[in-house]
Amino acid sequence: MAVSSRLPAPPARGLLRRLPPRILPVERPHRRLASGARAVSGSPGPSGSPVPRRTPAPLDAAAVAPPSSAASSAASAIDFLTLCHSLKTTKRKGWINHSIKGPESIADHMYRMALMALIADDLPAVNRERCIKIAIVHDIAEAIVGDITPSDGIPKAEKSRREQEALDEMCEVLGGGPTAEEIKELWEEYENNSSVEANLVKDFDKVEMILQALEYEKEHGKVLDEFFLSTAGKFQTEIGKSWAAEVNARRTKTCGQ
Repeated sequence: MAVSSRLPAPPARGLLRRLPPRILPVERPHRRLASGARAVSGSPGPSGSPVPRRTPAPLDAAAVAPPSSAASSAASAIDFLTLCHSLKTTKRKGWINHSIKGPESIADHMYRMALMALIADDLPAVNRERCIKIAIVHDIAEAIVGDITPSDGIPKAEKSRREQEALDEMCEVLGGGPTAEEIKELWEEYENNSSVEANLVKDFDKVEMILQALEYEKEHGKVLDEFFLSTAGKFQTEIGKSWAAEVNARRTKTCGQ
């Protein structure tokens, strides 16, 4: 049978079935969070998966402290420092009694003692930092009771009682707490001469006094034997003895004493 070479006629136009256009999914780029923005825990992240919940970082206790607490602490500190102002203005009575014009203050005396502790040679089993702290606080109660000297005729026990009472008052003004307790401990350690650090600072107290006496002798042309005689033979440490000997040697050379 012969095969026809003609192609079959196309179907009539009206019979063509129109297929709906195929809609391809559009791939959208991932949105990046703005700088500094964070996805909410549990919401979809950039990859579509939920963002893991984060455990909040612990807050600094000082940062969450009530504002009233911080204000109270600042007020106590400024009240305490204001009370200590008199240490800068109260002149040491021993020099006033000898008519020294413009004598050193209590704070002047304590400051040079702290410098002595800072520059002293290292000693076995001696805590230098503690020596500096003791030097700074050993006369701190004089901010209230003043500079009580032997010439005032007040018994040593009564002097100590007055200073202890004043120290308690000052620590109460500071608001108590660890720092106030440390100040009390340092003061009592010096008062009772109960440690090697206290021994050394006691010596610095005497060395500072005779050094100041030597300086006033040269400045004012005075003879201040009383201060040298009252400290002779009372130094407890090798550093104290060595420094006192140096001061006395310079006095002999300079003043012929």
